Amino acid sequence: MKTTTASTIMLIATICATSGCFPGTAEPTGLAIGSGDGGGAVPSGRLAFLVQPTNVPAGDPINPEVKVLAVDSLGRVLPDFNGRVSVTLSSGESGGTLSGTTSVTASGGLAIFPGLVVSQAGLYTLIASASGLVSVSSTTFSVF
Repeated sequence: MKTTTASTIMLIATICATSGCFPGTAEPTGLAIGSGDGGGAVPSGRLAFLVQPTNVPAGDPINPEVKVLAVDSLGRVLPDFNGRVSVTLSSGESGGTLSGTTSVTASGGLAIFPGLVVSQAGLYTLIASASGLVSVSSTTFSVF
């Protein structure tokens, strides 16, 4: 049986304490650390936004950085997930494009997207996706 390291737990606790686990909160909201089966298989899981995109001027990076977690069906972090996670622009004004780091390798179930920029004003959502996990949509954010 694989054990969860103290550093992984501290990373999640620090992120939740400083950024909030979901928008509008600085308290953890049911995230837990799950332990794998040691066989390399990822349990049935999905992605969840840890830090949602915020309103931002067109052409400026989204700040704070968007963060996405791999979680199991009970909302527990999948610390063994180290796959590629991508974000794409789901909806918004015609012609808006997403640039910056749009695909990253997760570490301990966490994917951080630095420097995401939307080119044109409008209302948008992001879609996070990864092989083997259910995709997730962000909350709507405004680019002005």
